[in-house]
Amino acid sequence: MVRYRRSVPAAIVAAGLAIVPAAVAQQGPGDPAVASTEENGKSYDAAGNPTFKIEADGTVDWYVYSGYRRYHADCHVCHGPDGMGSSYAPAIVDTIPRSDYATFMEVVASGRQNVGAAKQNVMPAFGTNLNVMCYIDDIYIYLRARAQGDLPRGRPAKRIDKPPLAAEEEAACMGR
Repeated sequence: MVRYRRSVPAAIVAAGLAIVPAAVAQQGPGDPAVASTEENGKSYDAAGNPTFKIEADGTVDWYVYSGYRRYHADCHVCHGPDGMGSSYAPAIVDTIPRSDYATFMEVVASGRQNVGAAKQNVMPAFGTNLNVMCYIDDIYIYLRARAQGDLPRGRPAKRIDKPPLAAEEEAACMGR
């Protein structure tokens, strides 16, 4: 499984999504409770999808915390607080378990239109928005934790400090 790095330009990530095999796009994410590897403080499931780590005392990893912040900066306006949905857009916590990381990336980067007789939903493309794409893993990790039910609503009370490599990747992605 290819792991998308924050330092990869959004256009390259979006182009790479076009070659994801259909079989991969049909599967949901692996069990987030089983983090098979950890790299720079970020956990991955057995399929290589980014996932979360929450300690018994409720301390979240940096990526869950960052995902919370980034989700509420750019996504909650339409999808509601904590991914619970709104009258304008669906609850992401309901769709994440039925989807996979590649599909999530594709929808965020390229957008989506669902047009019906009674309702029309349009998800704008965020592929060129560095405030979203540089933190796409973090947003996905946060939403996975919410969808799994392992993270309660609201701002996480305790978090692990930001790993040094995460700061370097952020600076590279943002062009600093």
